Amino acid sequence: MIAAVLFDLDGTLLDHDGAAGDAIVRAFPDADAAWLVPRWTDLGEAAVERYLAGELDFTGQRRARIRALARELGLGTWDAARADAWFDGYTALYEAAWRPYPDVAPALAALAARGLPLGVITNGDVRQQRSKLEGLGLAERLPHLTASSEIGHAKPAAEIFHAACAGLALEPGAVAYVGDRLDTDARGAAAAGLTGVWLDRTGAPAPDGPDVARITALDALPRLLAD
Repeated sequence: MIAAVLFDLDGTLLDHDGAAGDAIVRAFPDADAAWLVPRWTDLGEAAVERYLAGELDFTGQRRARIRALARELGLGTWDAARADAWFDGYTALYEAAWRPYPDVAPALAALAARGLPLGVITNGDVRQQRSKLEGLGLAERLPHLTASSEIGHAKPAAEIFHAACAGLALEPGAVAYVGDRLDTDARGAAAAGLTGVWLDRTGAPAPDGPDVARITALDALPRLLAD
């Protein structure tokens, strides 16, 4: 029996890509959005991977992103002060664009009505991720937050999943974990002994031989966990 449900944050509860895309277009309105948005996404993913691997600190991964983009836009080489100042402005635009996916509130309400503890496991800085939950109005509904910056391990490492379960005083087998990344989230959780659920918002045909449960919207989650 599932006794608690934990979620990924970015791409699962928060429309991170939508907010980031909106913010970067506002920051560089003269650039080609069709190139700018996916390029910013790629730079962000690469920088975050280095941050999670311990190669860069939180500020360093931010600087790496905008310095690379500035060079590609022909804006020259930016020093740390200019990069930090730009990122402060970008962050304000990004935060103003934060929105939960429409299926989040109904799914959380249905699970909470069953008395299930709810929370988040996220790769990232705990202060920023907590700020996101507060900005989305989800902090009270998802009080159990486990972030890689505090644990010292990032998904898909079993340690971060086990730390979250320990915080709930539950064995991994009693906890479900839902995320939008097949390997990092769903398979990582399953390998750690949790019930891993892949939230595939693309709606594309499922890959052959799925080894974890797959849903295309959070509306399906309460029914899945009741079966």
